[in-house]
Amino acid sequence: MKYIIPGHEPLEIQTIILDLNGTLSVGGVIPEGVKERLGDLKDRGFNLVFFTGNTRGDADELSERLGIQWKLAKTALEKRDLAKEIGSATCATIGNGLIDSELMKEVALGIVTLQAEGVHTQTLLAADIVVPSINDALDLFLDENRLIATLRR
Repeated sequence: MKYIIPGHEPLEIQTIILDLNGTLSVGGVIPEGVKERLGDLKDRGFNLVFFTGNTRGDADELSERLGIQWKLAKTALEKRDLAKEIGSATCATIGNGLIDSELMKEVALGIVTLQAEGVHTQTLLAADIVVPSINDALDLFLDENRLIATLRR
């Protein structure tokens, strides 16, 4: 999807990279409404993937339940490098932990969520947008006016 944002270079997002623990799931639980939003994003043509170190060992189950693929990344540099392989210039990422900080710097758009597991300050400073929840982050792509209003100069 291409976004025309006043005072900003055109922004094209093809892939949304999600962090798993603390972002897509909170305490191992997917918040209500996430699966439906992910389905809507897929219907709009976004490629969705989550990168995780699989700390809880539940990535396969959650991937199947949500209908999106996942890639193993145990370090911040591994997450960054996976984004480069995908084509980071057309990626957005949603995350919260220190492991997401390099990824935030690499992609076209970085979003942090202030959920129960917290946000690392380095990741917060590397992000472009801060929202209270994963649903709010996903809604930025479902209602492009939200994204435009947040990023316009």
